[in-house]
Amino acid sequence: MSWSMGEVCRLSGVTSRTLRHYHHVGLLIPESTGPGGLRRYGEHELRRLQRVLVMRELGLGLADIRRVLDSQQDEAEALRQHLCDLEAERDRLSVLVDTVRRTVDTLEGSDVTSRPEELFDGFDTAHYSERARVEWPRQWERAREAMASVDGERMRAEAAEAMGRMAALLRAGTPVAAPSVQAEIEVHYRQVCVMWTPDADAFAHLGRVYAEDGPWREVYESVTPGLADYQREAMEVFAEQLREGA
Repeated sequence: MSWSMGEVCRLSGVTSRTLRHYHHVGLLIPESTGPGGLRRYGEHELRRLQRVLVMRELGLGLADIRRVLDSQQDEAEALRQHLCDLEAERDRLSVLVDTVRRTVDTLEGSDVTSRPEELFDGFDTAHYSERARVEWPRQWERAREAMASVDGERMRAEAAEAMGRMAALLRAGTPVAAPSVQAEIEVHYRQVCVMWTPDADAFAHLGRVYAEDGPWREVYESVTPGLADYQREAMEVFAEQLREGA
């Protein structure tokens, strides 16, 4: 049995443009292509598409997904591994939900930093670590060496306190270019410099990483809605000052 592209789109929720892109990059080859480029997909292709979508949900890029798919021959074993990964992600998100809930309760009742070690429960840094290792290998190695001698609990406490101060400035409506905000960003910059020294572009990029969808944004937003973007904008102002200083 086979299905047309339109039928596959309706079944999976994937757009025809995405299916054509997957075909173009060799990720999902149709079972057959008829006159006029009409694509049809069989059961094998539907299972492969399911695995593609699962790994996308787990945060893998298309190139990594293709390497995984092309290196595995036993579909049942591969799906069992995907199931384990999904269950692990479900458990991590469950912890993260509890973490955010505790933070909300704390904000409504007392100070955000009363138990700073709880602020980052369920936070998965593996994605960011691997990304940094690939994109900035020298800086990653320096940061890895520096982290070996850092008091992790103290660092988490300081990060929680800094987020609390930035949240207070946001709630007060303080502009990101205000001296009080930029003083907080300078403290953050110096903390980052303990591990590696970013130039202006790298520091601005770090701010964008905080604000993009993912664990960092979840942590910032759990403190105060809008804090991730506020932090990003303030870091961009600081980065521009670094450029002018250079």
